[in-house]
Amino acid sequence: MQTVYPQIVTSADMLKSTIQLEQLVEKLKKNNTKVAAITNSKLYGVLPFWHTLIKNQIQPVIGLTLIVQLDYSPVSIVLYAENNKGYENILKISSGMETRELDLLPKKWLHAYKEGIIAVYKADLLFSKDSLEELKSIFTPTYLFVGVERPSGIETEEEKAIRKTCGEENIKLTAYHECRYVEKDDAFAFEVLNAMDQSVKMSDFQRKKPQPDSHLLSHEEWQEWFTDVPEWLSNTKLMLERCMVVFDKKKHIMPKYPLPAEITAKDYLTLQCEEGLKARIPHYTHDYTVRLHYELDVISQMQYEDYFLIVQDFMKFARQSNILTGPGRGSSASSLVAYTLYITDVDPLPYGLLFERFLNPERITMPDIDIDFADSKRMDVVRYVAEKYGQNYVSQIITFGTLSAKAAAREVARVFGFESSTLEAISSFIPSKLGITLKEAYDQSSKLREFIQTEDIRKKWFDVALKLEGLPRNASTHAAGVVLSPVPLVDIVPIQKGHEDIYLTQWPMKEVEEKGLLKMDFLGLRNLTIMERILNSIHYKKQSFSLKEIPFNDEQTFRLLQKGDTTGVFQLESSGMRSALKQIKPTRFEDIVAVNALYRPGPMESIPLYAKRKLGHVPVTYEHPVLEPILKETYGIIVYQEQIMQIASQMAGFTFGEADLLRRAVSKKNREVLEKERSHFVHKAKQLGHQEQAATSVYDLIVRFADYGFPKSHAVAYSVISYQMAYLKAHYPLEFYGALLSTAIGNQDKINQLVLEMKQKQISVLPPSIFKSQSTFTVEQNGIRFGLQAVKGISYPFTQKLLQQRQRRSAKWEDIFDLATDLSAVFFTRKNIEPLVKAGALDDFGVERSTLLATIDAAVKYAELVSPTEETDLFEGDSSPFGKSKYIKTDPLPVMLKLQFEKEVLGQYFSEHPTVSKKKTNDKVQHIWDIMQSSKDSFVHAIGMIQEIRRIRTKKGEAMAFVTIQDDTGNISVTLFPEEYAKFNAILKEQAIILVEGKKESRNNRIQVIAKNITLY
Repeated sequence: MQTVYPQIVTSADMLKSTIQLEQLVEKLKKNNTKVAAITNSKLYGVLPFWHTLIKNQIQPVIGLTLIVQLDYSPVSIVLYAENNKGYENILKISSGMETRELDLLPKKWLHAYKEGIIAVYKADLLFSKDSLEELKSIFTPTYLFVGVERPSGIETEEEKAIRKTCGEENIKLTAYHECRYVEKDDAFAFEVLNAMDQSVKMSDFQRKKPQPDSHLLSHEEWQEWFTDVPEWLSNTKLMLERCMVVFDKKKHIMPKYPLPAEITAKDYLTLQCEEGLKARIPHYTHDYTVRLHYELDVISQMQYEDYFLIVQDFMKFARQSNILTGPGRGSSASSLVAYTLYITDVDPLPYGLLFERFLNPERITMPDIDIDFADSKRMDVVRYVAEKYGQNYVSQIITFGTLSAKAAAREVARVFGFESSTLEAISSFIPSKLGITLKEAYDQSSKLREFIQTEDIRKKWFDVALKLEGLPRNASTHAAGVVLSPVPLVDIVPIQKGHEDIYLTQWPMKEVEEKGLLKMDFLGLRNLTIMERILNSIHYKKQSFSLKEIPFNDEQTFRLLQKGDTTGVFQLESSGMRSALKQIKPTRFEDIVAVNALYRPGPMESIPLYAKRKLGHVPVTYEHPVLEPILKETYGIIVYQEQIMQIASQMAGFTFGEADLLRRAVSKKNREVLEKERSHFVHKAKQLGHQEQAATSVYDLIVRFADYGFPKSHAVAYSVISYQMAYLKAHYPLEFYGALLSTAIGNQDKINQLVLEMKQKQISVLPPSIFKSQSTFTVEQNGIRFGLQAVKGISYPFTQKLLQQRQRRSAKWEDIFDLATDLSAVFFTRKNIEPLVKAGALDDFGVERSTLLATIDAAVKYAELVSPTEETDLFEGDSSPFGKSKYIKTDPLPVMLKLQFEKEVLGQYFSEHPTVSKKKTNDKVQHIWDIMQSSKDSFVHAIGMIQEIRRIRTKKGEAMAFVTIQDDTGNISVTLFPEEYAKFNAILKEQAIILVEGKKESRNNRIQVIAKNITLY
């Protein structure tokens, strides 16, 4: 006998079920299922459910569980889509509720969208004849059923009355059973998930316990539970079998660009491109005309004119709004149309970029123009698009976060009531490896295994965590995706409330694209925000400068790149990339393009060969003469996908469209496809007069490099940003470092790295000052001023208030009491002022920091008396009648305490560290920061002040020590084994300055120096 399932809630309904599709389908097939309905509370997970069941020859039914507000009372109801019209109405119902954040569906909405919908009224404790009659007034008898539940197969007390009422009203009954987990033994895991959803512990006596036996019933259980009412099962089956929603194969739903009726999108696009070509390349050659019209013809054949016009329109808005955009991204940089429309800033012809890599007339796909914006302004462009095309036509895309191994382990442990210290221990037992599963963690971590095996409760905890791992946990907004539709989105996908009046799809990216909607990526690129800051800083100094003015043959820029001086330079920051730059010694822009393409696992093995050939250390060779013009720019090495396409075109006469299909096919490494393409390639090459052996060896070369090849269009576009950043660093170092430091606020390690690099370049970092500092780092004539927001412990509202008050004043604050009254007692608190004093920001008052610290409380009381609130100033700005308090004078802070305070709030030292002068006397000495950052274990020389000494005895009873030393750049641990300890113990005293010579070692992610010699300095 075939089984049907009327109410399946899947895990896509977050924290409401543990049912995942793979396990579900396995069980449905085992139970000989004919029809199964998804009945989540939102339309999350509908599309994967539908496709998975269709693939497994099970009829899927789309349902939605909700509560309807009737005149008499709210009732629980399940709506099923009988056909596509019903499905469209369910889309509208769910979207309407979610965009308005309604818990109850208004009765009038149910009436308005009832067509094509079958309703099942759940007969729970609130069931009433009045409500049933209300529903009868909306649905005809064949579209309304009552669902009766028998928890654990037991008839409820209310059932008799419900059956009587339905008989009187002539409404058929169906068997109602919500499945929230697959197997019976998943019940406890679901109960834990339910507690998680309620944010309570299992021990909480107020916890609402879920319905028992919410598993997928077997055919026998259905028969047994409803043995006396077989007609209910029959009604359920017949009702579900009526529900047939069919999703068409993917068709593209392209939005329209608004134009006057008399002009077509094709004509308007052509006009825009021709004008753009004249503006961008005033003396363009015939090649440009041919290429432009070829691209326009392809775009027209594919009917993508509106798409290009939409993109050029919001790019125009970005330019007019001074929002920095990237020069291009991905394959779109290979389009001359995109260049003439100012969508990209890369002219594809000089770089040999192939349009077919972007749009292939022989493989129709949706165009994909991804755009980079300064990340701080990205939403401005999204808002513009939403306003232009209308709220109902534009949406951002949802994304779901799942319970990772660590999250599942911690959440279940929390619900079990484990101590917080145990939660921390559990986290430490699971290796911090991206994508690791609990099973892998169990295999890899002996500590985790030991922890689990010590107590039964821990075994139970781990068993539940395994079952909940990977379940959807929370929804958020996709970082880039935006959907644009020519018809209201609710006609195609379900939507919900998003941010800033821009809707959010209820389906993630893959499902939205599957429905054929146009998805565009508006990407926020941090480096563009940094560049924007640099440009603003340059313009602030009244200097005229534009990125367009940057020459691509600047010697100063290439010198910087050759040295690997690329901290803060987009794509070129890593130590491996620096090493590659030092090897290759770039002398032209194309070298940067090549290194950006080569620096990936696999291709990076070609970097040394590229460098040797470029520098003339080894000769450049080619597999065949036909390859020379194609591979000359990369010294005979295949680096780009476009080169593979050019080889296929030149050697075998492939069109670029065919060549792109070959490249895609070969990269999949399917043996059958490889052999088929080989014979195709060799055959066509022989027709052009090439020898079979030569054609075979060139094909082998293509096969070898198909995976290695990188899209040249993307490499060129991103290398433009790399080069621009390098140019700005070489020519505007103050503005460059100022912008980088401002972006790094909150990341103390990054700030320390930048400050140290600046010191090495003799660029001054000026201490924070309440008279001169802004919120972020700023460029001054003789250096970069520390921003107030970068002082640890200073809140953003306080910084804004201080800067606001400073701007309003005509004269500087005279002392700390003047500052106190101006800020008012609301803002002048020890919590806000103490970090500023420790940082030296109040040194401008000409008073010792120790005195300022001692006076803070007196100044706080003064503010409370004179200016208790922002609105109340008892003396209207003149506190002289009251008399000003005086400083509480104390001895100056000891040097080391002063330094300690600076390190605490600034992450580094501004007052001169006692080791600085000592380091100048020894050329071999390295900064502690450099030693810590170095990836190699080597012999080192370090001068530092002893901070801490920990003396211990070995298992043999011998004395040894761990010593922490500090210089102006950081701390490091020094280990003295018994032999060295015996030699140097006498000079080990806290605050002593010593020179340590020894071997740097990295163990368990901890860096230490094994001392061989110590000298008192």
